[in-house]
Amino acid sequence: MIKKLFLLVAITTASLLTGPAQADPADISAASRSVVRVVLAAKDGDKVAFVGHGSGFAVAPDKIVTNAHVVEIARQEASVVIGIIPSQGGTSYGGKIIAYSPGNDLALIQVLDGGRLPPMAIFGGPVADGADVVAIGYPGSVDRAQGLDLDDLINPMSPVKTTGTVSGGRSTKQFDTILHTAPIASGNSGGPLIDNCGRVLGANSFGSISDGNDAEFGFAVSAREILSFLRKAGVKVSATATPCRSAAEISLGEQQREAAARAAVEAAKEAEAEKRQQAEAKLRTSISQDIIAERENRMAIAALMLVLSLLAAGGAAILMVQGKRNPAIGAAGGAAILVLGAVIVFLSRPDFTEIDDRVAAALQKSEDKSVPQPANIATSGKYQCTINPQRSRITVSQENELPLEWAEGGCVNGRTQYGRDGAKWSRVFVPNQEQTVTISSFQPDRSEFTEERYLMGLDAMTKAREIRAKYGNKACTTDVKALADIEDMVKAIRAELPSQANESLVYECTKVES
Repeated sequence: MIKKLFLLVAITTASLLTGPAQADPADISAASRSVVRVVLAAKDGDKVAFVGHGSGFAVAPDKIVTNAHVVEIARQEASVVIGIIPSQGGTSYGGKIIAYSPGNDLALIQVLDGGRLPPMAIFGGPVADGADVVAIGYPGSVDRAQGLDLDDLINPMSPVKTTGTVSGGRSTKQFDTILHTAPIASGNSGGPLIDNCGRVLGANSFGSISDGNDAEFGFAVSAREILSFLRKAGVKVSATATPCRSAAEISLGEQQREAAARAAVEAAKEAEAEKRQQAEAKLRTSISQDIIAERENRMAIAALMLVLSLLAAGGAAILMVQGKRNPAIGAAGGAAILVLGAVIVFLSRPDFTEIDDRVAAALQKSEDKSVPQPANIATSGKYQCTINPQRSRITVSQENELPLEWAEGGCVNGRTQYGRDGAKWSRVFVPNQEQTVTISSFQPDRSEFTEERYLMGLDAMTKAREIRAKYGNKACTTDVKALADIEDMVKAIRAELPSQANESLVYECTKVES
């Protein structure tokens, strides 16, 4: 009854906690890294005049999507130049229009001067009516309220984030748009409208009021339009149609899975204990019957030997009367031996106290023969790993399967050495050209490969790279010091990471027969 009540409480709690994905500040922050201010300025010799600005977002390390109307004047006036102002760091870049589509208000800018930005993932799936959204950009009303001047506008600064919901079923006639309630203003144009996982749903284009005032409702050029535009421009982007799931939902699912696994183990233990009790009871009955039979057999043998000894003694007496001394002595000796044997047989009969010892010995022998081997423990060899979407939080990745070659001792794919990380073997990857830290892990006792991906800011990435540089880059090795360095690197970088990864992928691996 208690177990049933506990299960009911667990199910009720799960149903209350499970719901639509809530925006994670880490995901919104990660998306903000890719948002830029697009500044337009007119140059006349040494003089520079501010013309206007909008927003944009990176879809490739050196390419920015914005609205066509934001950069329209730069196409018309040769004196107007484009500046790309990132949200972080200390460097701004020039920009050049490489694709222009006024029909759906989209433009693509090439970042000049070697500038690189973390690209955003685009969500290509359906957007639900009432879904939570976040608009990110540089509204001019906020700049004016802060009293910012031109020098401020050309320096990197954090964008403004506003929240709202989607009002489905209302699109413009000219092109596909998303109507939403996230507050936007002049300057937000070209900035991304994102979901709670930080994926682009659209590019904010205009508001419901067209006289220049800030709008109560906003229209964003849909992801479908953006993907089609980029495909025609020959730009390969990160796109996904996987629904957004919150980190809390994934965590709850893992807790429930672990709880179910523990319950299954406990149930198996209880079943095994019950089976053992039944086997022990049956064995005890059998052994008890055997001991009773042995006692009775030995007592019968002892009695028979006593009878025979009496007969031998009687024969010895008769022989003695007949004067046959030597045969009489032999018969008498035989009688004595039979009496001694009867005593020994009688005393050697098994005692009832031996039942417990025999039962224990029989059970031990049975257990020794049927020691269960640990299941699903990965051994050296090649594996095919398939993602489990129910256990994964997928925000930017698209790989559903990956090959893995595992060698006991932590060598992966014959070239990368992993270090001990509790029950797992892990390796931290800190690339030089991306703002992403990835912890890849393999857990042999579960044949499970996981990837935790953290989308980091510039300062955090710089610190992670500094830590990585202290330990070097180790290939597969059995050197104890090198293995210890890798373990220390994993611990040191993990200590600097947020508590929650932006993306968490769980792959279940099956060995491939050679």
